[in-house]
Amino acid sequence: MHKTQQPVTHHACRSYASLHRHDHRSALRQPTRRPGSRTRKPAIITAAGANQKPLVVVGSVNADMMLQVDRFPKPGETLSAKAMTTSAGGKGANQAAAAASLGYPTYFLGQVGTDANSQLLKDSLTKCGVDLSYLREIEGPSGTAMIMVDPSGENIIMIVGGANQSKWKFSESDHKLGSSAGVTVVLDCGGADADVDPELLKHLTIISPNESELANLTDMPTESKEQVEAAARSVQGKGVDIVLAKLGTKGSMLIQKDKILNQGILKADKVVDTTGAGDCFTGAVAVGILEGMSYQEAMKFAAAASSLCVGKPGAMPSLPDRASVDGLLKQQ
Repeated sequence: MHKTQQPVTHHACRSYASLHRHDHRSALRQPTRRPGSRTRKPAIITAAGANQKPLVVVGSVNADMMLQVDRFPKPGETLSAKAMTTSAGGKGANQAAAAASLGYPTYFLGQVGTDANSQLLKDSLTKCGVDLSYLREIEGPSGTAMIMVDPSGENIIMIVGGANQSKWKFSESDHKLGSSAGVTVVLDCGGADADVDPELLKHLTIISPNESELANLTDMPTESKEQVEAAARSVQGKGVDIVLAKLGTKGSMLIQKDKILNQGILKADKVVDTTGAGDCFTGAVAVGILEGMSYQEAMKFAAAASSLCVGKPGAMPSLPDRASVDGLLKQQ
């Protein structure tokens, strides 16, 4: 795969991406106008790698309403927030913005509403360098996320799908689009409230859950690395080649059929907000693979990007640029 870099695909509410490495086949050299996701599914990234063919991300975009709190409320309890800000987010949008911020040509396929937040979302993605030629506008509200963040940077998130859930069409032939073209297809499992379609699993190259998502996907424990590996093997038995598990403060773990790679975190100077760290990691991994890095190199590159990401508030506003990531890697 590293000799002929091909597209990848991610899902974002889960993020689905195809790499021209989040577009693997010739049919994906130019993005189609039909978003490739179903209601409340992950974000998809596709890309083909050679000659910097564009990375294409299909997934959700939300207006993130962030509440700064001293602690999370208990059931039935009312607390005052210290502040509230609104910024762009959503798993697909974050991953596309992360890749574009790192200097890779990136398209985003998604849907916004016709409400006051719509322009904020479009402006934020454009500012990061994302091409919105295939973004659709749907009558009604845009997706919205309510996020509570405590002083340690931990968060609790509730999502209202809005335009993300409206009139998505994703057929079985779409599932096969990347894999049949020889494109690397990556599925980020974050944000989904439904099981991953078994038919989709057969056409993925990489699936990227965090620990809890992997546990939900397999009904297996994932508290230790041994348990993560066992759960990953279960997923591979359903047809996925590679499982890239995001393990929070324990770093990341890539499980191939014949090899396991581990990458620790690059410790951040400070942790302000972890909201977009996983999306930043996924987008950066996609960029690394597209640029011809080995999986281990791409994981370290992504670890550096996510380390910088947690040092600022907000999902999209915290995404680092390429110079910052390269600079941190030189210090290691």
